[in-house]
Amino acid sequence: MHYKEATVENLEAALRDARSRTLALIEGLDAEQLLGPRLSTTNPLCWEIAHTAYFHEFWVLRHLGRRQEILPDSDRLFDSISIPHETRWELPLPSMADTLQYMEDVLSAEVSQLGEVKLEDSAKYFYLLALFHEDMHGEALTYTRQTLAYPAPAYLGDPAPANGASAPENEDIECAGGRFLLGAERNGGFTFDNEKWAHRVTVAPFRMARHAVSNQEFAEFVEARGYTTREYWCEAGWQWRQERDLECPVYWRKDSDHSWYAREFDQWHALALAQPVIHVSWYEAKAYCRWANRRLPSEAEWEFAAACDPEEGTSGMPCKRRFPWGDEACGDCANLDAGESGLAAVHAHPAGDSALGCRQMLGNVWEWTDSTFQPYPGFSPDCYTEYSRPLFGQTKVLRGGAWATRSRMIHNTWRNYYGPDRNDVFAGFRTCAK
Repeated sequence: MHYKEATVENLEAALRDARSRTLALIEGLDAEQLLGPRLSTTNPLCWEIAHTAYFHEFWVLRHLGRRQEILPDSDRLFDSISIPHETRWELPLPSMADTLQYMEDVLSAEVSQLGEVKLEDSAKYFYLLALFHEDMHGEALTYTRQTLAYPAPAYLGDPAPANGASAPENEDIECAGGRFLLGAERNGGFTFDNEKWAHRVTVAPFRMARHAVSNQEFAEFVEARGYTTREYWCEAGWQWRQERDLECPVYWRKDSDHSWYAREFDQWHALALAQPVIHVSWYEAKAYCRWANRRLPSEAEWEFAAACDPEEGTSGMPCKRRFPWGDEACGDCANLDAGESGLAAVHAHPAGDSALGCRQMLGNVWEWTDSTFQPYPGFSPDCYTEYSRPLFGQTKVLRGGAWATRSRMIHNTWRNYYGPDRNDVFAGFRTCAK
C-alpha cells in the first residue's frame, strides 16, 4: 500500500477487515483447541490473537500516540520479543471474553486516534506496520489450523473439488538478465527494512520455469524414491528427512488404491495434480531440483523475472513493476486474500503474467529461492529492530506470497524468510535450468 492510499477511511476499513479476519480464524474452536499442543512452529491461538492487538497498542497507541497501556501487564503477557516461545502455553492469560474485549478496546482507540493525529507518512507508517503485522499473523493462524488438523475456517466455505486434470507442461522462459535494481525503490510505498534500498546487481542470463512445480511433477520425484535416495539431499536435509521419517510431503499419503491424497485442514482429498506442490521445505525443494537436474532461482533472478519491464528500460537498465502485471493492484491477476478458498491450478490467472511471461509470481504459494536471507548494502533496522536483523544468515528467502496472503501488503520486492526445515508454511517453489 502506498502512503497516498492510506487515508483515514482506507486505514479504518483495513484495520477492521484485518481484525475481522483474525476473529474468523478462531471461530468454532473450543478452549482446548485455542491453546493447542506445544510445538516449535506454532503459538497458542488464544495468545496469538491477543499478541496482534498488543502490537497495535504498542506501536500505534503507546509509541505514536503516547498513550498509557490499556491492559496492565500486557508487556509481560504478549511481547513476543521478551517472552520465550516455549513459555507461552504457561502464561496467566486473560479469559477469552477479556481477550476479545481487549482487542476491541485497542481497535476502537486506534480508530479514534486516526481523527486526532496529523496523518503524515510518519504516522501512516505505524498504522501500516501494525496492519501488516496482523495480516501476517492471519496467515500464520491459517497454517496453524492446517498443522493441527483443525477444520478449515468457516469463512473459506467449501473449496471446489479437484477435477483430476493433469498439469500443463512447465516450459522455460528465457530471461536475458543484465543490470538490475534489486530491492525497493523510494516510491512512496510502505517497505520493511529488509527491502531497503534498491541497489544495482548484474543478473546473468537464465531460464526459469513458467510456473511453480506442480503436484504432478513432484509426485514423479516421490515415485522415483526421491525421498529415500541419499544422493539427492544435502547433508542437513538428509538428516532432517531421516529425523521425520518422511517419504513424501508431510500432508500426503497413498491410499489402498495406490492413489495419492493430500490433507487440507481436517479433510483428505485426492491430490490435485494441476495445483502447485505446497508445504514442502527448502530441503525438499533442493532435493527435487537435484533429481530433476534443475536448480532454485536466486532471489535476484526471482525479482528480475517478476518485476523487470525490458520494453520500458533505458540505458540498459530495465524499469521495474510493483506487481508482475503492472503498477496497479488487480484482483483477478493473482490468487491472494483466500479468495479462492485455497490453491488454484498452476496455469490459472494468465492476466497476472510478468512482462517476461512467468505466471503466478504473486499468490498461490510462497516460493523458496536458493538465497540465504541477508541485509542489503547499507542496511539499517527500522524502529521494529527485531523484524529482520535476528534472522539474517539463519533463514532462506521466499518470494511472492500465497493464497492466504493479503493483497494489500504483497508486492514484487517483498522478502519472506523461514528456516530451511519449515514444511508447515504455505511454501512451494519454481525451478531454473542449470
